[in-house]
Amino acid sequence: MNATENRPHLAELAARFESDRQHLRAVAFRLLGTLADADDAVQSAWLKASSADGVGDVGNLTGWFTTITAHEAFDQQRARKRRAERPVADVDELDRLAPSASAPADEDVLLAESVSSAVLVVLDRLSPAQRVAFVLHDVFAVPFETIAEVLDRSPAAAKKLASRARSRLQHEPSGDPGRTARHLEIVEAFLAASRGGDIATLLDLLAPGVVRRVDPMLVPAGVPDQLGGARAVAEETRRFARRAQAGVVVLIGGAPGIAIAARGRAQILLQIEIGADDRIHAIDITADPDRLRRAVLTLPFPAHARLIGYQGHGTRLAGAPASG
Repeated sequence: MNATENRPHLAELAARFESDRQHLRAVAFRLLGTLADADDAVQSAWLKASSADGVGDVGNLTGWFTTITAHEAFDQQRARKRRAERPVADVDELDRLAPSASAPADEDVLLAESVSSAVLVVLDRLSPAQRVAFVLHDVFAVPFETIAEVLDRSPAAAKKLASRARSRLQHEPSGDPGRTARHLEIVEAFLAASRGGDIATLLDLLAPGVVRRVDPMLVPAGVPDQLGGARAVAEETRRFARRAQAGVVVLIGGAPGIAIAARGRAQILLQIEIGADDRIHAIDITADPDRLRRAVLTLPFPAHARLIGYQGHGTRLAGAPASG
């Protein structure tokens, strides 16, 4: 039997691909962080799959589609690193990218919300290879033998990459875990109140002498880079409530803080100092590229269930042809 005879009819292959599209988008979204990039990777995967030879020998089409999609996403990630994409530092651009509080719950929004924004921000700190190894294995149960093919590494190297990713994603508890838990609640309450312009709650959370410091590039002309007093800081949040919609709570150097994210990556960090009275005493806001790059961001919760968010199919391949 020749390759043409062994090939499924294109319409049948297309129908099977469509039935797996949401799964493939979920894979690509976790690898790339934006739905637009995920759709590009899925479309590229279809072009590769539809033109490949020997498809009739594939024992697990879902697994094969997943591998091709992951390979396309990996290529996109490496291209990003080569381009060294700049952070969004322009105030107007950041506010435009911030999600609306009343955004419609369409299919894209539901997919995005199925993965915590904090998870995407922290995943962005991984190398492309670490992110692929971790997401494919820990989230979608892809065996390391298959991941090795995607990364052009050995299975042992792929396993090591996933292990390193895990250690970078989750903060090792130190000090008083009860104190950290209380501070997380305070930061989460501060973010929620900032989003809603809830002045009364903000005044409860802020110490009377709280100081807010910010990079001048992040505020319009006329707004001071340092502001003091609970009332002044609370009132100011109304001006930036839309930007707070893009905030997520993460650990910054092991302490609870907030990352303002766009396109799945941190653009601004809010380091929050909480006193012994469990009130916020200082807020330092930065978008400095060097400080963003050096910051150690980890997830503020132990893990796997919330980190994974979605358990995909096991995708061990049987006789899959090369994806090109």
